[in-house]
Amino acid sequence: MSENLSRREFIQVTAAGNLLTLSVPSLLTADAAFKPPVLVSPGCRKSKVKVGKLYIGTPKNHWPTPLLDLKEEVQEYEKEFGRMKKEFADVDFTVNELITSADQLPPLYDRLKETDGILAIQVTMGIDKTLSNILSVQKPTILFAIPYSGHDWVGFGALRNRKEGARFDCILSSDKQQLAAAVRPFRAIHHLREAKILNITTNAPAPDYLKAIKDKFGTEIKVIGREPILEAYESISDSVARQEADQWIAKAEKIVEPSKEEIIKSCKLALAFQKVLDAEEATVMSADCYGSMYHQLPAFPCIGWVRFNNMGLGGICESDLRSAMTHIIYQGLVGKPGFISDPTLDVSKESIILAHCLGSTKMDGPEGETCPYLIRSIMERQEGAVIEAKMRIGQKVTQAILIGTDLMPYFTGEIIDTPESPRGCRTKITVKVDGDIDKLWQNWSNGLHRQTCYGNIVPDLQRFCRFQGIKLVNEA
Repeated sequence: MSENLSRREFIQVTAAGNLLTLSVPSLLTADAAFKPPVLVSPGCRKSKVKVGKLYIGTPKNHWPTPLLDLKEEVQEYEKEFGRMKKEFADVDFTVNELITSADQLPPLYDRLKETDGILAIQVTMGIDKTLSNILSVQKPTILFAIPYSGHDWVGFGALRNRKEGARFDCILSSDKQQLAAAVRPFRAIHHLREAKILNITTNAPAPDYLKAIKDKFGTEIKVIGREPILEAYESISDSVARQEADQWIAKAEKIVEPSKEEIIKSCKLALAFQKVLDAEEATVMSADCYGSMYHQLPAFPCIGWVRFNNMGLGGICESDLRSAMTHIIYQGLVGKPGFISDPTLDVSKESIILAHCLGSTKMDGPEGETCPYLIRSIMERQEGAVIEAKMRIGQKVTQAILIGTDLMPYFTGEIIDTPESPRGCRTKITVKVDGDIDKLWQNWSNGLHRQTCYGNIVPDLQRFCRFQGIKLVNEA
């Protein structure tokens, strides 16, 4: 891609609404009917994450010292939040108070109930009653405490295991950068609630599944046919589609099978996808590309999906709604896309090969580097145009999938190879599994597809799943 398109996102604060937006400069402004998307943060269009920030302690307590000035301690934390303003750019701390007595909390309950989660920062010991009252609000709550904050931590483990602690977790660390990690599950919860997934298909998903997803997470899944896509496709000028294709071609290491015309058609469809996504104010799109939409669209959707993933939106293969939900969770937790895969095992190397023809080139997120790529045909079909991405060897990864609304199998590992093979799919990574490779295949359940994300994000998944009542199971 061109430098413009590979650096699509930059953060700015709008003067009118003081809202964080994601602006996408592009050559496509030549087409008056096409407007680039505006995002609050990768994966979210509508609003900021609402967090209640409560500093909790009691004056002149023995730990950390009776000489501690609580207001000065709060100011030191506030400076730290200021230094990390990029990490909190999409967060609105709708409550930001120093609480020195549990009696101060009741007037705040209504505001706290409107948040996505509560960040409680312990500054002294003697917080048991205050913490109990915070948990009574029944919002996801993370308590952050540096060493010497108090002895109260000895009861936190037991509290987590009681009914009133079902939505409670802790980060006990001297590393104040972990304050950013504390809000990640709140962000994922917020993103799911505001997300809208468009599914291009004539095979309607099970109504019970759609209702369960909407009821628990707030996520809307809307089925659309091919007609709005075809209409948008016709509205994109050939010259604009050619410009988009030229940028993909210019950055590719090589074009192997597809003709330029095939690439142009794919890019024109990608721009049509964005017009429909924008019109619907959605963030994720999928298509039944091997089913009811096979050869029913002007091109295969693959380049369009990579393009969305690179922009901080979501493009999902094969109407895989479980992968779509997992993708949104990844975007909310760490701002990175997922790589859908058809896995195959190599026990001799304690590895699993994760393969799919669609490979995203910005697995570090919209502001990350672009990995090398080729433009290929779809391996299984020997047609179309796809991106074969060369992901980073040595990179730690997490693979997971949300099953229904209450189960998430996962495992972690490290990329040790990006194999070249005329078998399977185009983009491949060999991942040496953390754990027992035999247990992995013996425990495998719930189908083939999984979503792979850069980084070991298990602590983030654990907090998110705890707050959402999801069983997180290590398959390895």
